[in-house]
Amino acid sequence: MPGARSGEVRIPASKSCAHRALIAAALYGGSHVIVCDGISKDIQATIRCLKALGAEITVKGEEIFLKAVSGRAEKAELFPGESGSTMRFLLPVAGAMGAEAVFRMEGRLSERPMEPLVSELERGGMEIRQEGKDLYCRGRLQAGEYTLPGNVSSQFVSGMMFALPMCGRESQIRVTGEIESADYIAMTVEALKKFGARWERKENVWTFSGIMKNEATERIEIESDWSSAAFFLAMGALSPGGIRVKGMNLASGQGDKRIVDVLGAFGCRMMICEDEITVSGRELRGQEIDASLIPDLVPAISAVAALAGGKSVICHAERLRLKESDRIESTAGMLRALGVEVSETADGLIIRGKKRLRGGEVDPKGDHRIAMAAAVAACGCEEKVIVNEAECTEKSFPAFWEKMEGLMR
Repeated sequence: MPGARSGEVRIPASKSCAHRALIAAALYGGSHVIVCDGISKDIQATIRCLKALGAEITVKGEEIFLKAVSGRAEKAELFPGESGSTMRFLLPVAGAMGAEAVFRMEGRLSERPMEPLVSELERGGMEIRQEGKDLYCRGRLQAGEYTLPGNVSSQFVSGMMFALPMCGRESQIRVTGEIESADYIAMTVEALKKFGARWERKENVWTFSGIMKNEATERIEIESDWSSAAFFLAMGALSPGGIRVKGMNLASGQGDKRIVDVLGAFGCRMMICEDEITVSGRELRGQEIDASLIPDLVPAISAVAALAGGKSVICHAERLRLKESDRIESTAGMLRALGVEVSETADGLIIRGKKRLRGGEVDPKGDHRIAMAAAVAACGCEEKVIVNEAECTEKSFPAFWEKMEGLMR
């Protein structure tokens, strides 16, 4: 599959938006139809877990019919798969329900950080213990004041935001230090607001201000995913003919919308018209990129940097060490397999670009974003690129390879 691609593509629904809409609707909504184009493995995991907690959910094609939880799950067995969002969002929810629950984790999920969220939940009335890949919890989470750091995972804050309105009285969440994923917290606040649960922010303190019940049946369409779009936009940056990505919300709150600015800095051509973005290549130049707000974009950005003139430095991406793979190491390994000169730092990568890459065989380490980044880099390769375990893209983008094959070479 070497060589530049061109054409147009439509991106599936945002995984981040879908998680939030499903959980908020299940906890605070009435009956809803959620339209989700492309239900990935991570979204399937959230649906499974919400059903285990008492929501009524039926999936028919792209439509998810959901009736909110009406009681309290006394005991629950939850299967979050490898989805960190599902796990971190729903552990506090299980506590707010007072459920005796076990989360059966897969892959590297059991190794990903859960502190200091667990300590705060225990301080709030829960008992939590982990045995291998199983995490057990019991006890009821109480309303109150909680403190979480801003530089570990915004998912901890979002999980508490989903749970605390169920606890019956005012609660506060104080976030200390620099907040590295504020966009994702804002997405959670907006998702909850649609279903009547309101959080108000004053500086770095969020206060739960009440619930306005909404029992009306609504149809909710999940917007397209900027994290997934990034891979095709990056392919466009390596293509003289360019790639048009259709159906994007340019006013989206998704932080990975910043891919547009990053690719512009590399020097590619870009045309934006309503909900379409067309990116095409010309001579690219290396960049220094602060990835603190966009860690999930690093694999796609790295593939572009590999074909940009000069040196690119990606920094402040240390959180990538604790993703589905050590994503700094696996991105570097992917690039080296294709003939790129790249070195790791504690918090990122140094990439020396070249006009063409060799090609080769890539082990994505079971990580969906590394597999898709290899497909981007293949656009600048002379020889074929083989991606092992290519099916790992089903975690976030089940139709990725099909959509790529639909582009012209």
